[in-house]
Amino acid sequence: MPGFLLDLDGTLYSGDRPIPYAAEFIQWLRDKQYPFLFLTNNSSRTPEQVAAHLVHTGIEAKADEVLTSSQAAALYMKDAGLAGGPVFCIGETGLRQALAEAGFELLPEDAPAEQAAVAVVQGIDRSFTYSKLMSAVRHVRRGATFVLTNPDHLLPWNGELTPGAGSIAASIERSSETAPVVIGKPSPIIMRFAIAKLGLAASDIWAVGDNLNTDIRGGVDAGCRSALVLTGLADESNYAEQIERTGVQPEVVCKHLMELAAHIG
Repeated sequence: MPGFLLDLDGTLYSGDRPIPYAAEFIQWLRDKQYPFLFLTNNSSRTPEQVAAHLVHTGIEAKADEVLTSSQAAALYMKDAGLAGGPVFCIGETGLRQALAEAGFELLPEDAPAEQAAVAVVQGIDRSFTYSKLMSAVRHVRRGATFVLTNPDHLLPWNGELTPGAGSIAASIERSSETAPVVIGKPSPIIMRFAIAKLGLAASDIWAVGDNLNTDIRGGVDAGCRSALVLTGLADESNYAEQIERTGVQPEVVCKHLMELAAHIG
């Protein structure tokens, strides 16, 4: 039985807009009783908010069917022995909640200089400031682990590309002279947690998405099957050039998700 790791923005919806055939594909998976997971690099939303947004775009979804890069970051930090230590978080509700639920103390931006963080955990933060940059760099240069939820420099939103978490990370990395531990796709870290949650062999799982550098590269590197859908960053006009440029070759290229359903049968 195949399983599916499904990207969200650009694959199931585009910003606030539904993508054609996405709802039909999820219903097809449910009818077939194929296991799947909504797997997102978006660190800003909680699993409940992710599920609510999917429902808003016409897709049936539950919070326990979601794995975010924020949840994976918290799991990684616990596995790395950082549990219980204070962390400095640059991020939004999804990341802050995931860390708090995992038992981490979140340091305020104005914490005393002598109060050291065991980690700086960073995701998308649309209220990012120079002050936050200074605090993050101070902690990292003093030995805190730099954890990045996802490396995406650009995010598709309602037909436009906007700065992503990777753009903020670039400033922290350059200033601290320290590369982050990257959690989100294409990192093997989030793929390992996602595959374990599905409970299938990687070779039985399809990694499905619109981004060759994250969704498809992550799947290929993890030993999954891969399907590129031409509904987001990759489309019919640019996917061949993107494949050549990235060197990432998906197993299947589909105009939309129901083409993948027809391929699998």
